[in-house]
Amino acid sequence: MRLFQTFLAVLIFAAACNLDTVILAMGYGVRGVRLTPVQRLCIGGITTLVTWLSLALGDAAAAVLPADLAELLGGLVLIGIGMWFVLDWLRRPEGAADGEETRRVSTLWGCISLAAALAVNNAGIGVAAGVSGVSPGWAALGNFIVTMAALELGRRLGDRLAGRLLGRCALPLSGVLLIALGAWEVLT
Repeated sequence: MRLFQTFLAVLIFAAACNLDTVILAMGYGVRGVRLTPVQRLCIGGITTLVTWLSLALGDAAAAVLPADLAELLGGLVLIGIGMWFVLDWLRRPEGAADGEETRRVSTLWGCISLAAALAVNNAGIGVAAGVSGVSPGWAALGNFIVTMAALELGRRLGDRLAGRLLGRCALPLSGVLLIALGAWEVLT
C-alpha cells in the first residue's frame, strides 16, 4: 500500500509541475517550432535537477522537524500554493492572455534559460513536497519522465482545439492537483 501511495504522490506532483511545460510546448507547436532531442533533454535535465534540489531541501527540513509536523506543514503549503494558483486564475481579467509568450529556442543559452524559467515553478512546490514526505529521488525521476512526455504532448496538441482549451485551464488544474496532493499528504 505504501508503494501505491508513493507512486500516486509522485504522479500528482509531476503532473502539477509540468502543466506549464505542456502549455509552452503547445505554443511552440502552434508556431511550427520543433525542439530537438538535445533541447528536450536539456529542458528535462535542468528542471529535474532544480526540482530534485528543492525536494532534497524540503526533505532535509523535514528531518529536523517532528515527522507529523513536517508532513502537516508541507501539505498545508502545497494546499496554499494550489489555492494561490486557482485564485490567480480567477483574478485574471476576461480576455487576458493565457499561458506564457513563447520565443524561439535556437541557442543552447535560450534552451537553458527556458528550462530555468520552468524550474522556478517547480522549486517552491518541490520544497513543500519534500517537507511533506514526497521522496526526492522518485519525484525527480517522475518529474523527468513527465517533463519529456509533456514536451511531446504539448507539441502534438499545439495546433488542436484541445490544446487551446488545456491552455486556458492549466493554472487552475495545476492548483487543484496541488490542493489534492497537499490534502493527501495531510490526511495520510
